[in-house]
Amino acid sequence: MSAFDNKSCLITGAGSGIGRAIAVAFAKAGARVVVCDVNEESARRTAAGIGDAALAVTADIGDEAAVTALVETAIDAHGRIDVLCNNAGIMDTMALPADITLAEWERVLRVNLTGTFLVTHAVLPHMLSQGGGTIVNTASEAGIRGGAAGAAYTASKHGVVGLTKSVAWAYAKDGIRCNAILPGPTMTGIANGATFDPTGAARLGPVLALGERLAQPEQMADAVLFLASDAASFVNGAIVPVDGGWSAA
Repeated sequence: MSAFDNKSCLITGAGSGIGRAIAVAFAKAGARVVVCDVNEESARRTAAGIGDAALAVTADIGDEAAVTALVETAIDAHGRIDVLCNNAGIMDTMALPADITLAEWERVLRVNLTGTFLVTHAVLPHMLSQGGGTIVNTASEAGIRGGAAGAAYTASKHGVVGLTKSVAWAYAKDGIRCNAILPGPTMTGIANGATFDPTGAARLGPVLALGERLAQPEQMADAVLFLASDAASFVNGAIVPVDGGWSAA
């Protein structure tokens, strides 16, 4: 796929896992990529692995000022943003609604939903002025299920699904497409070091067991590249499970 030659792509959460695979895939397809991650070392490691086509930027996407600086850096470097991949996200503790703390709720929503909104909000004026662009969001199976994660993560990813559809509907006539993938269980480090609520983990266990097959991050990246490409030029507002059939169960 060479359709991304000289295209500029901004990928959040690109320091590891799915985000890193997305950044590498776009670079291999000819794009110039802005590798954004809250972890400076991880962002630099991804960019170094890609080479001259990558620019590492450290930013907390839940911070509006940081997002403004991130987008300005991308525009200064490449003059435009053709593709935005809102991939950054954090896991919750799987706590059920009666057990989750307000602090956890606000932390997860700030990154997963508000962060996705802030980056989209900052990029949209540039896409409108340049006559179009493509946005691909990383939602989750938890965006269409009630029992695939805790209350905070589930609510945040349902929100990402709704935001995806809203952006697609609002800007279809402006040459902007917005779609989302719903990854099933994938080999990433999102849950590394996490402490899970025992009641929630036990309650959610049977649903999580349905997704026993693990995907590789590159399989998610392949779906993202398709949705961002001209091969998907009439795909807009789609919420695409990439889960090996988990959502069909």
